Amino acid sequence: MRRINAVIRNDWKAKVEQLGFSFHTIDDVYWDESAYYLFDKQEVDVLEKATAELFDRCLDAVQHVIDHKLYDLFKIDKQFIPMIEASWNDEYPSIYGRFDLVYDGNHAPKMLEFNGDTPTSLFEASVVQWYWLEDVQPGCDQFNSIHEKLINYWKYMAEYLNKGKLYFACLKDNDEDLITVEYMRDCAIQAGLNTEFIYIEDIGWNNNNRNFFDLKDAPIPNIFKLYPWEWLVKDDFGKNILIDNQKTCWIEPAWKMLLSNKAILHILWKLFPNHPNLLAAYFDNNNELKYDYVKKPLLSREGANITIVRNGSPAASTDGDYGAEGYIFQQYYPLPLFRDNYPVIGSWIIGCEPAGIGIRETKGQITDNLSRFVPHMMG
Repeated sequence: MRRINAVIRNDWKAKVEQLGFSFHTIDDVYWDESAYYLFDKQEVDVLEKATAELFDRCLDAVQHVIDHKLYDLFKIDKQFIPMIEASWNDEYPSIYGRFDLVYDGNHAPKMLEFNGDTPTSLFEASVVQWYWLEDVQPGCDQFNSIHEKLINYWKYMAEYLNKGKLYFACLKDNDEDLITVEYMRDCAIQAGLNTEFIYIEDIGWNNNNRNFFDLKDAPIPNIFKLYPWEWLVKDDFGKNILIDNQKTCWIEPAWKMLLSNKAILHILWKLFPNHPNLLAAYFDNNNELKYDYVKKPLLSREGANITIVRNGSPAASTDGDYGAEGYIFQQYYPLPLFRDNYPVIGSWIIGCEPAGIGIRETKGQITDNLSRFVPHMMG
């Protein structure tokens, strides 16, 4: 694994915009092709095997939580527990997820967290970096089968959907979410599904028929939402899910509430202590993590409200609006340093299979919403 300086294409903005990638520049730069990461086949095999292993262990952890009714650790509204259990017991499939991994090419990848409900950077990882590779190094390879696997898995998902259209939804005024959702929708269209887009704010509720409906008053039988479950279950409007008698099929399934919550990190460590791909994680700052740990809210996003403690003192922190739900304390594990840059590898699961990686890097040790996306290739 190496970080290699690269020549920026003169027309890079025009080329990524032709792909539909409009949020390429965030507060200076987001898409960054001034460098790329180079992996050999053995390193890619290590990442692929670790991703598959971690997803299997995450499924074991979900089963453990459900078997032992550990929902209080996740601060989950009791009203939604039957829905979580039903979606799990009915084996309702998940379309995607992203592990955030620490990897330097020499040591075993370590899991920082799993973005199991509404992971972003999907379009960048699947499409933008692939076309970059085709442009700058035609004939070279990349750990990236995300697009093909998404299309194939939507075909598989079709048998689990209710009869009728599959809607795709996100909040208004968010280009990143909109492009991610429209990309996912395009994959579903290529899989032969009948789709329609709707903003979250435009979804209605019919109290008489007890069903969700669109702007044309048509029922919504299926919906892929880029909107976190933890937000939905707190909304008064969202609580209508409890009384719609499964007239609407929600994607991701409700059991993903457990995997999108950092409480799962403690469950994983409890079940699989000293696993080579896991870091110790606890609900309190015990003696084992007294001097070097990372304090994370159970439900934070984009690196918000994170504190890194080294030798008993704060070494780095971020602000944000999270933390009321509680915290997890995770073993500190340093990110690798490549020419003053700290990369985190986002390793994608499509269905139940590893599908590729995307890399975000920063000048600091906390990956946040301003981190740069840097492409990669295999060599």
